[in-house]
Amino acid sequence: MPSAIFKKVVLAARPDGRPNLDNFRLDTGPMPSIPSDGLLLRTLYLSLDPYMRGRMDDRRSYAPALALGDVMPGECVVEVIASNHAEYSRGDIVLAQTGWQSHAISDGRGLRRLDARDAPLTTGLGVLGMPGFTAWSGLTLIGKPRLGETVVVAAATGPVGSLVGQLAKKAGARTVGIAGGPEKCRYLMNDLGFDAAIDHRVSDFRKQLAIACPGGIDVYFENVGGTVWSAVLPHLNRFARVPVCGLISQNGGAGAAEHDQLPATMRAVLTLSLTMRGFINFEFADEHFPTFLRSVTSDVANGTIKYREDVTVGLENAPRAFIGMLQGHNFGKALVDLTDG
Repeated sequence: MPSAIFKKVVLAARPDGRPNLDNFRLDTGPMPSIPSDGLLLRTLYLSLDPYMRGRMDDRRSYAPALALGDVMPGECVVEVIASNHAEYSRGDIVLAQTGWQSHAISDGRGLRRLDARDAPLTTGLGVLGMPGFTAWSGLTLIGKPRLGETVVVAAATGPVGSLVGQLAKKAGARTVGIAGGPEKCRYLMNDLGFDAAIDHRVSDFRKQLAIACPGGIDVYFENVGGTVWSAVLPHLNRFARVPVCGLISQNGGAGAAEHDQLPATMRAVLTLSLTMRGFINFEFADEHFPTFLRSVTSDVANGTIKYREDVTVGLENAPRAFIGMLQGHNFGKALVDLTDG
């Protein structure tokens, strides 16, 4: 039976640089009441994603900043536990933008049904959800890898990077993954079939990157920025494509090193005729999400596409898991399991 206590994690204070546990607060209260034409939802799984860090700052971005006391945002796999809505019944499982809370109400808009017979429910938050579509749309619509080209992806064992590499390999490209630590690099090579894997933490990272890309880089899928970008930049080929979907190196408040690369970056954009395109996945969703879902669901089902999840149990542990994810401690898609809550 679901708990009669409603729990939520809210923004308690804005971070100054890297978030810490004091920036979050766990609140409890009575269960929210169901609207006359709405739904009461119970959270089963919560997705943790880097974009959430940006929402904690009071600055202009592609999504509104959180106010102090707001529930931390996030997409969830939820169960309908009470319904006054004609299109949903008790027991239905859907994806919903309900945030870091044990229960939520909904008017039924913006939900996506899930069926465990198609794929495990958690894939709706990872390889078959927003991160997967980010990888697919950025690579397919912007990167456009061709047979024999070299594709490099940063944060390559994460939910976005791992799919980017596998899709690039499927397209006939040579794939090079950048990750943190020997275990992650072994996973890229042995499990995901990357052609090369480089640990960005080693002292000769730049040298190893040069060795792994003797013919230069045709597509660089940017998830990180910072020192990784500065190492990649000299190896970009003429007409290289750079989809930019994340800058996780800046999530801890770093800035000077990244800004120092601006003159070199702009010079390369001009002299090498580079295509750099920042994007948010929802820009492509209306037109392309169904195609992505059909293609990647079948590849997940037949084992062509592999994925990995890093699961933390309990809503109260979400802040610690989120902080660890921003520091690269997770190995796979970061999720919080609330099924026993």
